[in-house]
Amino acid sequence: MSIDTAKPSIIQEELTGTIEKFIYQNNENGFTVFVISLRQNQSTIVKGFLPAIQPGQEVTLRGSWVMHQKFGRQFEASSCVATLPTSIVGLKSYLGSGLIKGIGKVYAEKLVSQFGAQTLEIIDKHPEKLHTVPGIGPKRIESIIRAWQDQKEISNVMVFLQDKGISTTYATKIYKKYGHESIALVTENPYRLAEDIWGIGFKIADSIAQSLGFEHHSVKRVRAGILFALNEHISQGHLYSELQDLKEKTVALLELDNDKSAPLLKTAFHDLYDMDKIKIISKDNLHFITHTQHYFTEYGTAQKVKKLLEYPSNLHFDITEVRNYIENPKNNEIALNEKQIDGIITCLKHKVSIVTGGPGTGKTTLIKKCIEILDNHKVSYKLAAPTGRAAKRMSESTGKQATTIHRLLEFDPNSFGFTRNENNALAVDYLIVDEASMLDIFLIYAILKALPHSAHVLFIGDVDQLPSVGPGNVLNDLLESNRVAHIRLTEIFRQAQNSMIIINAHRINRGEFPIAPVEGAKKDFIFINEDDPAHLAGHLEHIYSKGLTRFGIHHGNAITLVPMNRGIAGTQKINVDIQSMLNGSPTELKVTYHGYQFKIKDRVMQIRNNYTKLVFNGDIGIITNIDKTDQVMHVSFLDRIVEYEFSELDELVLAYAISIHKSQGSEFDAAIIPIFMQHYMLLRRNLIYTAITRAKKLCIFIGQPKAIGMAINNTKDIKRITFLQDYLSSELQCR
Repeated sequence: MSIDTAKPSIIQEELTGTIEKFIYQNNENGFTVFVISLRQNQSTIVKGFLPAIQPGQEVTLRGSWVMHQKFGRQFEASSCVATLPTSIVGLKSYLGSGLIKGIGKVYAEKLVSQFGAQTLEIIDKHPEKLHTVPGIGPKRIESIIRAWQDQKEISNVMVFLQDKGISTTYATKIYKKYGHESIALVTENPYRLAEDIWGIGFKIADSIAQSLGFEHHSVKRVRAGILFALNEHISQGHLYSELQDLKEKTVALLELDNDKSAPLLKTAFHDLYDMDKIKIISKDNLHFITHTQHYFTEYGTAQKVKKLLEYPSNLHFDITEVRNYIENPKNNEIALNEKQIDGIITCLKHKVSIVTGGPGTGKTTLIKKCIEILDNHKVSYKLAAPTGRAAKRMSESTGKQATTIHRLLEFDPNSFGFTRNENNALAVDYLIVDEASMLDIFLIYAILKALPHSAHVLFIGDVDQLPSVGPGNVLNDLLESNRVAHIRLTEIFRQAQNSMIIINAHRINRGEFPIAPVEGAKKDFIFINEDDPAHLAGHLEHIYSKGLTRFGIHHGNAITLVPMNRGIAGTQKINVDIQSMLNGSPTELKVTYHGYQFKIKDRVMQIRNNYTKLVFNGDIGIITNIDKTDQVMHVSFLDRIVEYEFSELDELVLAYAISIHKSQGSEFDAAIIPIFMQHYMLLRRNLIYTAITRAKKLCIFIGQPKAIGMAINNTKDIKRITFLQDYLSSELQCR
């Protein structure tokens, strides 16, 4: 392979040798620092932005010598021609580098010992001879052959991309998505990369497109820019973008000339509409744009709700009898308050209902009593929640089996859809969905499509928490539409009144500052006043090494919840700090990817929905195994082990600290919550209210009172652009 990224240099020299080892590699931009062995047992350090190269390869480099202040004389390479190794030492190093899945150091030694200098030729042209190598079985041979062929194709893709100025890190992903058609498909329409490949944004796709000759003012480029700008807007939770705003964002994104942009945009929008890629909604003399799928999902949700409300129920309860049963509890049963009784009656009478309320207000007690009545009347029902953790907690609190919504609806990775739908409805008369504030528009639509028209559905959640990570504002829109029966629980139960976590959660929700433990209350809330975020690591070290044990809490049941990811008080920095505290021992069983070092026993979090693996954004697991030979890592998520290839590790991040948004639906024995003024862009009441309600036994705030006060006083949450209320209450439609 030959890549030329030369910078102007006074003297260009040529250097030939064998790559001995890497000192540093950045897969994102191709920058690498390595040691090269020269003739006469000499070696030197080389650095540069170079193609994917491996230990053992023979390379011819062009560049110049530079002097590094700390490391001395180095060779700065501007181009590289790499050839496959031919020496025994080089072959062992090359094959043992992990380049080819299924061959590690042990199998590299066996292969080279058997075939010598002909090893690569045997693998490439006579793979049947691999059966003669002792200790290598049929499955591993098949894996080696497939990996070798894939690597050859990936190398072609890599050279193609790097010739367009793109780093090597995306080559494997592109090949996994498009296979042998990779180069042809990218050449035909590079903008598809932004939609199809996780991690590739519009800027990268646009860079490839322009290097392939796509004109700056081409309609195809503008169409791609509109869709990307729309996706960016939707990623903030909206379902629609106001037309003029979308135009301005597209012009800025594409850096279009103002005098040329108007006709281009008009043509591009018309094309997208004619191609059925977008829909247009008109309201209050404004035009709003959305993806066709998003429109039909939200509009369809409204129609499904209306259908459920109109269709007769198969269930008929004697409300007087039910009320009498509820109002006369048996011995040792908790007496329900009037709101809870009204809530149960409401959800038995109405086909679609909502119960909302803060912590300690008796939502779980209401669910249990409702289930008890359903059991008494032999009603078939199911319990579900959006996440595995929420479903597990629902099972533990009710004593009944609960499942994730994806399992309830039987997601099929092959069809990329749910098996349960309007043509294959759930065999159920009543469905109870917990943590309903987490439901985005796609998930609730899937639920409603799978319900028989005669069934009841009860949504339970806390509307004051953060809205869903995905697009839509479902729970709030249903409540505001006044089409759905609902009850709001406000009274804190006596058992919960001695918890400062619950007391302070409600104080925050009312706009009041949290207070220290009062006499007779649990000491389960702590505030550490700290003005300097640079001191945060020291506080965390004390908490994790000594503080948690005083409350009988294991560090594995604690989490640090942070408003944002970047900065000295962001999840990225805190994760590295806590990892060094809890899992800092040196180990060979580790892998570095995208700046993260993953090790056995590390807690990690999935950061995108992966329907093939059935792991979803926000799922948390523990690394149980790292296999460098087969280039896979295993993560335990609650009840099952999931395998990740090393090329898929950008779907994971360390999860000792996570964003508050990603904590929705989860509870932890201890929640440590740093709040500083550097978080000011994200500080809102519902943010820290959500954070404090994640703690079961201990909540520790660390930071500045000013920052906490700013969050409590800021109720101006970003209003999501949705039309579910309108679709439920009027005949607003697209055109």
